[in-house]
Amino acid sequence: MTINDLGVVNREASRRGGILLAGLFLCVGIGLTGCRSPQQHREKADQVAAKIIRQKQEEALGKSEPFSIERPSDILRWRLLQEQDLPRAGEASLGTGRLTPIAHWPKDNYPPASSSPDAEIAIEPNKPLKLTLVDALQVGARNSFDYQSRKESVFQTALALDLRRNDFRNISTAGTDSQLSVDTTGDETITTVGNSGEVGITRTLRNGLTLSGAIFVDLVNLLTQGGASSLGLGGDVSVSMPLLRGAGKYIVAEPLTQAERDVVYAMWGFERFKRQFAVDIARSYFDVLSQMDSVANARDNYRSSITSARWSRRRADAGRIPEIEVDQAVQSELRARNNWISAQEQFKRTLDEFKASIGLPPDALIELDPNDLEQLRARSGEILESIRAESTTETSETAPPADAPVELVAASYDDAGPLEMDEMVAVELALDNRLDLRAVIGEVYDAQRQVVVRADALRAELTLGGSAGIFDDDDDGSLSFDGANYAALLSLDLPIERTAERNAYRNSLIALERATRNVESLEDDIKLSIRNQLRTLLESRESLKIQAQSVVVAEKRVRSSQLFLEAGRIQIRDLLEAQDDLLAAQNSLTSAVVSYRIAELALQRDLGLLKVDDKGLWQEFSPEGIDHDS
Repeated sequence: MTINDLGVVNREASRRGGILLAGLFLCVGIGLTGCRSPQQHREKADQVAAKIIRQKQEEALGKSEPFSIERPSDILRWRLLQEQDLPRAGEASLGTGRLTPIAHWPKDNYPPASSSPDAEIAIEPNKPLKLTLVDALQVGARNSFDYQSRKESVFQTALALDLRRNDFRNISTAGTDSQLSVDTTGDETITTVGNSGEVGITRTLRNGLTLSGAIFVDLVNLLTQGGASSLGLGGDVSVSMPLLRGAGKYIVAEPLTQAERDVVYAMWGFERFKRQFAVDIARSYFDVLSQMDSVANARDNYRSSITSARWSRRRADAGRIPEIEVDQAVQSELRARNNWISAQEQFKRTLDEFKASIGLPPDALIELDPNDLEQLRARSGEILESIRAESTTETSETAPPADAPVELVAASYDDAGPLEMDEMVAVELALDNRLDLRAVIGEVYDAQRQVVVRADALRAELTLGGSAGIFDDDDDGSLSFDGANYAALLSLDLPIERTAERNAYRNSLIALERATRNVESLEDDIKLSIRNQLRTLLESRESLKIQAQSVVVAEKRVRSSQLFLEAGRIQIRDLLEAQDDLLAAQNSLTSAVVSYRIAELALQRDLGLLKVDDKGLWQEFSPEGIDHDS
């Protein structure tokens, strides 16, 4: 509430008042401009969001870890673009910090200068940068676009909560209204100057009670010291309280309650994303290494095909084999060359896609560490050596007779890995630890609260209000309650027209049903994914053993075919087929090794037990004491 006391003053008083008023406006303008800069506002928002995020990390995850949405200026992506002199579209390719400020850009040191561990990664000129799996996980957490966007979403959810909390804080206001009028209709020109200032505060309590108060003053009268008949000092206080519809903490504070829970959901969602991101990076990383291995296998097969073609050419020239076998060998050589080139190009495509997945330029010179694949091969190597040893001791005497009954041996858990647990145990672990399941269960409670809110809106609205105005009637600059004005209001809105509210209430019940179904659906999806992951583990383990046996048999077949071919007992086609089968067996063995490892990680992710820190590194679940029987 603002009162403008417009008084008529003489020219001299008007001149003095105008000077004082101009000085006052100048001081106020400078003061307001210098109160807080855009940078200070940004920094304050960062502090508030960071505090909320720490609180909600403890509440949602039982831990807190560093969290920042600022991208350092030395992340690996930008360093590669510059130090490897890669093509780029313009300033924006190197981040916000490299943009040229536009006109009227606020005075804000944004983005703030900061450094990251990427600065410690050495980039040598004209040499590819080698990344291990651990490197890739950390680089992805700092450079991935999707990872950064997810962090910013969490940050914005925290800011939204701060805004909701602000609804129940003391809201202060301050301002002035000024008016200058000149009346020339009479014999004498009359200049009127009016200016009032107001300072107020409003507070809404969580039970719906709203309190507001303001003090106002005519600044011209105050500064000119009596240029008018009164100083124009006054104040008012008002109160409003809903009694029926919209009353009560559970209704008034519902937006705040939802905002608080939204941040928890965002924490759970981001944690789930980190686990999914880590598994996806590992899968892509090993896909590249698998393709690299396929290139090596295709190269060896191509060399063998060239050797076979040369050998067949010499044999044909000597009249020892027909020309058709030479043609078969040449065709095999051409196929091997085509497969080798295709494997190389597929490797390049897979590598480029991997680089993009961790936020690095696809044209950057990057290579992956093959030792990560060799570590996975340790188990397959043991299996290969065991099978080779068995194959050297196996004779016709140890083999069962042809007419012996055939007994099929089903896959068992005798040599199961540590994560191959009982399905019921795995499902129970998942239901206890899946964060996305916690979120959808929480959304059921959210939907229940919305039903309560929508039902409340169907009621009658009864609001109690009151106000009091106080003025300086004695012209002594003091406020007195003797001449105060008081008012009370009781407003009633009967629930006669509630069509919109009725439909909103019915929709809230539908939303509750949908939220319940979401829990049921996700529960089934979790059970399905866990059961499938366990099957994938079993299948990959059995496939690993089978492919290892296939490699041993294929190696033996190639050696035998070479000997038989030199002895003239088989055709060149038999050797070529043996070489192709060895190539396929080797690629399948590598694929089985990778599949088993990825299945282990995926199972831990789906169980909700794969932990990933703020650097992107995982900590795997230790399944000690888990029942492996099925």
